[in-house]
Amino acid sequence: MEKEFNFQVLKKNLIDVTKEAQIKLGYTKTPIGFYYPLESINRLLDSDLDEESMSEVLQQFTIFVKNELGNISISRENKRFCIKIPEEGVEFVHEKVVDTGFLAAFIEKIGHCHLGIEDILQVFYQYSDCVICQQIKNEDFDYMICFEDGNPDDYRYCIKFEECGAIYHRFTPKDYEEMQKNYQ
Repeated sequence: MEKEFNFQVLKKNLIDVTKEAQIKLGYTKTPIGFYYPLESINRLLDSDLDEESMSEVLQQFTIFVKNELGNISISRENKRFCIKIPEEGVEFVHEKVVDTGFLAAFIEKIGHCHLGIEDILQVFYQYSDCVICQQIKNEDFDYMICFEDGNPDDYRYCIKFEECGAIYHRFTPKDYEEMQKNYQ
C-alpha cells in the first residue's frame, strides 16, 4: 500500500515563505524559487524518503497545489530541491493570503539599528500573551522566540544580535528541534 502524504504542511510552508519574501522585498509578479534540503522536506511531509523517491512524491505535490500555486516546477541537485512558484502562484499569495500583521511588524522592527530583545518581544506581545523566549547557547543565534499556542504562527524565530541591529531565521518546529540536536 502506497503512503499518503500530508501535502498541506508543505503547501502552507511554501505560502508562508512566499508571503515573508513579499513582506521583505515587496510584491512583484515574478516567479520565485525556494531551496529545501531533503531532510527539511522529509520533516514537513513526515517521511523518510531518499532523493529519487522524494522527486516522485514532489511530482504528486505539483498536482496538489496547482489550483492555488499554479504549475510549480521542481528541480534537484543531490539532496537539495528547488521549488519554483510561477507568477500566478506568487499573485495568489499576494492577493488571497492575509498576513495577521505580526510578520510585517516583526520584519519592520528587526530592521532597526540599536534594538534589544525587549524591543523584539514587544512585537510578539502585541499579538499574544503566550510568548516563549529562550536564550540559545550556540554561535549562530542568541534567542529563540515563539508563540506557545502557535497563534498567530508556529514558527521558531531565532535571533542573532549584531553590531547594528539583529538578523533572524524562521524555523518550523521540527527543523528547530533538529537544529538544537546538532548543537548538543
